[in-house]
Amino acid sequence: MILFTDEFKLFFNDLALQEIADKCLHISLDALNVNNGNIPKWTIALDELEAMPKGRIELNGPYISMVESRLNHEILVSSFKRLLPWRKGPFMFNNLKLESEWQGDLKWKRLQNHITPLKNRRVLDVGAGNGYFTLRMAMEGAKKVLGIEPFLLFNYQHAAIKSLVDNEINAMLLPIRLEEMPKSAIFDSVFSMGVLYHQKNHMEHLLQLKEMMAPDAELILETLVVDGPKGYSLIPEGRYAQMRNVHCLPSVDTLKSWLADANFNNIKVVDISKTSPQEQRRTEWIGDNAASLEDFLDPSDPSLTKEGHPAPTRVIIICHN
Repeated sequence: MILFTDEFKLFFNDLALQEIADKCLHISLDALNVNNGNIPKWTIALDELEAMPKGRIELNGPYISMVESRLNHEILVSSFKRLLPWRKGPFMFNNLKLESEWQGDLKWKRLQNHITPLKNRRVLDVGAGNGYFTLRMAMEGAKKVLGIEPFLLFNYQHAAIKSLVDNEINAMLLPIRLEEMPKSAIFDSVFSMGVLYHQKNHMEHLLQLKEMMAPDAELILETLVVDGPKGYSLIPEGRYAQMRNVHCLPSVDTLKSWLADANFNNIKVVDISKTSPQEQRRTEWIGDNAASLEDFLDPSDPSLTKEGHPAPTRVIIICHN
């Protein structure tokens, strides 16, 4: 992928970000130069989209949307389908609705009135996927939003979206893991959404987040939880809701104790919601024979996963450095 260099330099033309720029560029270029058999297909999609007219990106209902009458509908469809599966979204280009598996607008609505307004803040979005939320954060007026996501496909999806946009967006997605990030306490708001339960060492993740936070910065943490007293966690044997890499689901009070142990302050639970089939759903944009939430639950008792665990419930906690 033609990453950036011009885009990268423009984004990192910021006094605070300059101190991490060189290492971020080095890690990103190494990640993009791996031997991945899908890259030729993804590159064709980017080339096709890059050649198309550009338009202005805006919010339209749940969609990050762009209207540009000269866009070729058939090329849009074929190019975006080269980049399946689309997990985060949704997006819309003219009348083409790219309905992702996750209806991200629902999550954003649950948190947007509780966070410190993002206007003029430096923001880090950890495990950003294809950058749907990264873009939403930038559209809230953030000074800079850096999304980090090691999965290469999602980086190509983000590049595909941005290749069609002609207005300046203060957002960038890089193929970097949190543990690879140069440690620098420069971000005013740090988001970790849907990441903690994939970590083998939850405390290490929380401390790594803290290392990136400026004094008095805000952490927005969203993760899976289960009912139970302080000290209780579910450690699944095998899969959880058909996911292989779920290591630990704490109770809400256990999670709050972890945050306190990591020296976070003003720990507030702002939302607890069961994941619904309206929010996580099977669509044509996640590929043929792809499964989603309804396939992960016990068909005779949707309060349980197929493995017999409590069905997915997510908490949003806001706290400060």
